[in-house]
Amino acid sequence: MSRRSVQGKVVLITGAARGIGAGLAKRLAAQGAKVALVGLEPDELKRVGEQCGPDAAVWEADVTSWDALEKAVEGVVGHFGGIDIVVANAGIAATGFARSMDRRAFERVIEVDLLGVWRTVRVCLPHLVERRGYALIISSLAAVVHIPGNAAYSAAKAGVEAFANSLRAEVRHLGVDVGVAHPTWIATDMVNSADKHPVFGGLRTSAPGLLSKTYPLSVAVDLIDEGIARRSRAIHVPGWVGALKLIRAILPRFVELAARSFMPAADKAAIEDIQKRGSQESSIVGPGGRADLEARS
Repeated sequence: MSRRSVQGKVVLITGAARGIGAGLAKRLAAQGAKVALVGLEPDELKRVGEQCGPDAAVWEADVTSWDALEKAVEGVVGHFGGIDIVVANAGIAATGFARSMDRRAFERVIEVDLLGVWRTVRVCLPHLVERRGYALIISSLAAVVHIPGNAAYSAAKAGVEAFANSLRAEVRHLGVDVGVAHPTWIATDMVNSADKHPVFGGLRTSAPGLLSKTYPLSVAVDLIDEGIARRSRAIHVPGWVGALKLIRAILPRFVELAARSFMPAADKAAIEDIQKRGSQESSIVGPGGRADLEARS
């Protein structure tokens, strides 16, 4: 599909306080888009909004709350007049093995990363239909490669990819395009914090080849920006992620074989970390995860 200018378009981005959401907001604002920043961490949202310029506005909302989302979207439509593009980007991560990690942390990842995407899209969809717009759902490499210690995140990101694929077929006749983005490890606060975890940081950074490489935020922003301009159905960050999707059926077997060498020691270390710091603290990843916990508290 040919490129479409975002000049004058209203773009709603969830999870806009940090990382890909913040970087994308600033990039699109620089191209003349009117950006609506939605998320937690009001101080960070305000800072990003100021960097985006006069055609940016901020709404604090938890994407797992129907009421909060509906209020935010009503505010966006009232302020800008409508919505052309939605980037369902809000997400958190939690580390831990399924048998020992904090149960609330596991389920919260599903609530934010999967149900939060569904709720965001559902609330925004009437406005996208009205303007024949574009919904971009941020999935992950984790939807393709399912590594130990990342079960909740992988399940949620695989779920949103499946949701996007179904949604695309449902709304195409209404003029709405749907894309799904699969970033690998990007140097965001979430990934950088995960790398500092006493157990799981080492597991990730010792993965073979490209699976352990961390890319600059600019790589993700460049490719997702291009995908939005083309209303792409799939955006791979970077391109080799798309090649992995072609062989995903055999990837779990390779992960299982590799895990045999490190799982016994890692399992023991995870339990020791929980005993030392508590299950909740051991599971939290990054300032976004902590902000979500504080918002619920």
